[in-house]
Amino acid sequence: MANAFKLSPADQEVRLRQPTGKKRSIEHVREPNLLRALFPYREVPKIVFDPAPEVPLDPPQELFITCTTFRDGQQARTPYTVQQIVDLYELESRLSGPQGVIRQCEFFLYSDKDRDAVERVLALGRRYPEVTSWIRANATDLKWVKDLELRETGILTSCSDYHIFKKLGLDRGKAAEMYLAVVREAVAAGITPRCHLEDLTRADIYGFVVPFVQALMDIQRDSGLPVKVRLCDTMGWAVPYAGAALPRSVAKLVHVMVHECGVPKAQLEWHGHNDFHKTLINASTAWLYGCAGANGTLLGIGERTGNTPIEGLCIEYAMLMGTPNGMDLRAITDIAEYYRREIKEDIPIRTPLVGEEFNATAAGIHVDGMMKDPEIYNIFDTEALLNRPVGVKINDKSGAAGVAYWVNQYLRLPADRQLDKKHPAILRIAAWVEAQYRQGRTTAIASAEMAAQIQRHLPETLAQAAGKLSAAMPS
Repeated sequence: MANAFKLSPADQEVRLRQPTGKKRSIEHVREPNLLRALFPYREVPKIVFDPAPEVPLDPPQELFITCTTFRDGQQARTPYTVQQIVDLYELESRLSGPQGVIRQCEFFLYSDKDRDAVERVLALGRRYPEVTSWIRANATDLKWVKDLELRETGILTSCSDYHIFKKLGLDRGKAAEMYLAVVREAVAAGITPRCHLEDLTRADIYGFVVPFVQALMDIQRDSGLPVKVRLCDTMGWAVPYAGAALPRSVAKLVHVMVHECGVPKAQLEWHGHNDFHKTLINASTAWLYGCAGANGTLLGIGERTGNTPIEGLCIEYAMLMGTPNGMDLRAITDIAEYYRREIKEDIPIRTPLVGEEFNATAAGIHVDGMMKDPEIYNIFDTEALLNRPVGVKINDKSGAAGVAYWVNQYLRLPADRQLDKKHPAILRIAAWVEAQYRQGRTTAIASAEMAAQIQRHLPETLAQAAGKLSAAMPS
């Protein structure tokens, strides 16, 4: 018999502490704190719960989205060409709308091609998304930001002992000194630093992260220039459960940043990965608990399992805010088509919002309902909002209702001329479909095959529909 489920209590070191308003010092350790109770490595990571009271919902006044398509999004695929970057940026600018819902877009600066892409995008003169960069914490990388006269840059500030000790070969004090030196140099040059807390969801929050971020806020106070903080769930370990313990709890991480470290909500961003299928819900949770920015990539393309899909964030934003706030959501469909046509990206057909069959059904009983009212089996008016009419796949489950719907859509017949499932030609086509599967077919019926059946059984209707479409085309 399986063990009965019970919440695993958190150890004292990962429990939420009440904000004191006092400055914390970095806890210097000789050996890295790898939080083995949570991350045993040879076992699935553990989710533990904090007996402290859950933190309250605390959303910011404004939500926004940022883009890392041309940074993290290029770490998992063949690099985009400069022209592809320019084209995608223009499509994303259209999606963002005049209010700048997609506020910023970050770029690599390492190669001549990277910098050429940045210059080409800047030359477009778009207000949104604002062009920013991503650099390592060193003066050489910062020089590229200065040369391009960018107003903001992300800076890699890895914060877990896995990265500080094992990757960088430093201790906590030396890592903090290295990061803070580059942040100070950036603000001295008038550049807004955005510190990326890499591997935050596996870090010692009170032993390193809190004192480090408090030091960032000291730089902000002394310089008068904002210092932003990106919360990076580098390996997708974050969870949206309100009662979970640090460092995996999205809610508690955001709460600590705002109430213990003093980071203004408008200067916080969440950056997630999808290793455990939680990237979108984690970003939404970050929004609800006080993190104004949610970072993602087009189609969710990113390292390993990918990042939060921007198209998903756009719809989530509209649901939470009650309005798209000027976003042109039809650009989501155009972005997906650009990836298929120009980049040859293989988008899984069932991918929400962008897959070729995301709003298609094959079940005849569902199609029968959609013929009466598409709202019954469609998530919203996808034709009006995304320029994606409801689709139907023809297979052994479609029945005459599915065939009728497909034919009416294909011929674009007006409501008063549509054929119902009892029409003789529809019944003949449905019988042909059924025969295909009785003979052992296992694949869906292709559009070309259905078109051939329409030509055979409805030649006059097809000719009339083609004539009307031709007359409606511009000369």
